[in-house]
Amino acid sequence: MGTTNAQTNSKHGNDDAYINGSSIEAFFAESVILLTGATGFLGKALLEKLLRSCPRLATIFILIRPKQGQTVEQRYKKLLENPVFGRIRTEFPDAFNKIYPVKGDVSLPNLGLSPEDRNTLIQRVNIVFHSAATVRFDEPLKVAVNLNTKGTDLVIELCRNMKNLVSIIHVSTAYSNANRQEIKESIYTTKVKPSTVIDMCESLDDETLKVLEKKILENHPNTYTFTKNLAEQLILTKAKDLPIAIVRPSIVCAAHEEPFPGWVDNLCGITGVMLEIGRGTARSVMCDANMNLNIVPIDFVVDTLICASWHSTMQHNNTIKVYNCTTSGEAIRWGPFKDLINKYAIEWPSKHVMWYPGVTFRTNKFMHNVMSSILHILPAFVVDFFLRLLGSKPIMMKIVKRFERAVHTGSFFSTHEWKFDRGNMDDLSKKVKGLNDSSRFNIDMHGFDWDTYVRSYTLGIRKYILKETTETISKARNRLLILYWVHRLMQVSSIIILLAMIKRVGH
Repeated sequence: MGTTNAQTNSKHGNDDAYINGSSIEAFFAESVILLTGATGFLGKALLEKLLRSCPRLATIFILIRPKQGQTVEQRYKKLLENPVFGRIRTEFPDAFNKIYPVKGDVSLPNLGLSPEDRNTLIQRVNIVFHSAATVRFDEPLKVAVNLNTKGTDLVIELCRNMKNLVSIIHVSTAYSNANRQEIKESIYTTKVKPSTVIDMCESLDDETLKVLEKKILENHPNTYTFTKNLAEQLILTKAKDLPIAIVRPSIVCAAHEEPFPGWVDNLCGITGVMLEIGRGTARSVMCDANMNLNIVPIDFVVDTLICASWHSTMQHNNTIKVYNCTTSGEAIRWGPFKDLINKYAIEWPSKHVMWYPGVTFRTNKFMHNVMSSILHILPAFVVDFFLRLLGSKPIMMKIVKRFERAVHTGSFFSTHEWKFDRGNMDDLSKKVKGLNDSSRFNIDMHGFDWDTYVRSYTLGIRKYILKETTETISKARNRLLILYWVHRLMQVSSIIILLAMIKRVGH
């Protein structure tokens, strides 16, 4: 690691704040950063926080690929319109001048970079945050390997050529080893090597791969966790001599406080489930209410990534540091979490509410499928039938199918729990508390108030996903009151019909 230390010194010179480790902001001063995945949920929040909390950083290059007929410039413009940058627009508008979009794609050879852009990054970048990935659980193996595993390999290759590299942070997942019950802050290997899986994906057709997929995945629940594990193994074998660290967040959810309480910008995972529970369309979910739910608000994850870049460089000891960014003693169980969702769905209803909220968690797959057919599919079919009669577009079956798919792909995580070792995370938390600017970075979830968080999360879904203002609350509450009495009437009617049937059978 002699070259790395030389590079570190060349970037920071004799900066006392850096040498003493007294400030994370000083560590990032004059830095040139490369961020992949900037248009994703986590990438947006990381970009915003770097601009706001590290005002002396020099430049942030963000890798963006053209997508769905949009150019890099169009996607960049749309990115900056996101509500996440509201505080930057108001408080630090000049900070946007530090961002430089670069045309690139982690799924392409040489990351899809032009020779000029590649050379610029090699000459100028000091710190890399690699967060680009596909987070879909049901992604075909070939696609997931290409983005999550080969993409990481290509980023490592680029970093190896960087002249003034100080730090690389690779964003993995706490579930990259979901086939284990206890997960230490170390890299685990699989029977099938990453290179073998990459070769198979390059040489075999999709149909053959699909047949072999289960065998290749071993005990991994999906292609996402498996390919993220393969990426970690590549780091172990190919990036040992680079200043690299791995951060493994668990389930990343809405913001706790920064940049705004409840900020969220997609319907993936738990957010989508919360939305449908709040609308009353989700009545049955495959989940063990007694299991711990391991979610981390996005602002805690972002602060961990920034602090880990500083910490892994300052505390370097020739090993690849891994940080399990998870909840521990402050975790909440699925049951109480569901109760809080119901509580705030009723207190702050959406104008799109379809039925009075009330969901049941089930661990029996057969019973869930039966109840799902009765409570989800049948009502959706009936509603769509009437929508067709009225000349409107049927939407309910589409919503139900999307929800059922989310429940199915997430059921492994809602019916299992893991023990995560957090030695490096705890050390990071302790070291950050001793810094001059520790108040800027919150990575300690001890004493976390879940009630307040779920309230903010519910309001965040209303504001950022459903685009509802507070003016709609009164109308939504009136609608919910009507649905409540309809719900109660249905319950009473069902009991009367059941008793009548029992009486008839008795005679």
